[in-house]
This record gives sequence, C-alpha cells and structure tokens, in this order.
Amino acid sequence: MIEFKLPDMTCGHCVKAVTATVHKLDPQAGLEFDLSSRTVRIQTTASEAASPEALAAALSAEGYPPAP
Repeated sequence: MIEFKLPDMTCGHCVKAVTATVHKLDPQAGLEFDLSSRTVRIQTTASEAASPEALAAALSAEGYPPAP
C-alpha cells in the first residue's frame, strides 16, 4: 500500500482526476480516499509501472503533487 498526502485534492472532481491518473499506470489499482486529511492510499501490483516514484510523478503532472 502506497500513501500520499495531496494538499490540492479537495473535492470529488479531484478524486476522479487522481483515480484516472493512477489507473493510467495500473488499471487494476485500488484507491482509498480521505478528503478530510487529503490523503490517498493506493494498492497496486504493477511494481515498475506504478512505483511510488512513477505515481508521484504522474500525480504531479496532473496537478496533484504529493506533499514531502
């Protein structure tokens, strides 16, 4: 399980955008969102395509850079 804090994720539209971004790397990924804490937990089995670094880069490119 990979967890990111996404400070710019604030609404349902953001959830859809993050979901679509992650599913481009791993269509089978499972996602759990907590909008109140602005976190997403990602369950993926695609090790290289959906590595934490690849996911962070894709989310940043989509406008949802993970907090350090």
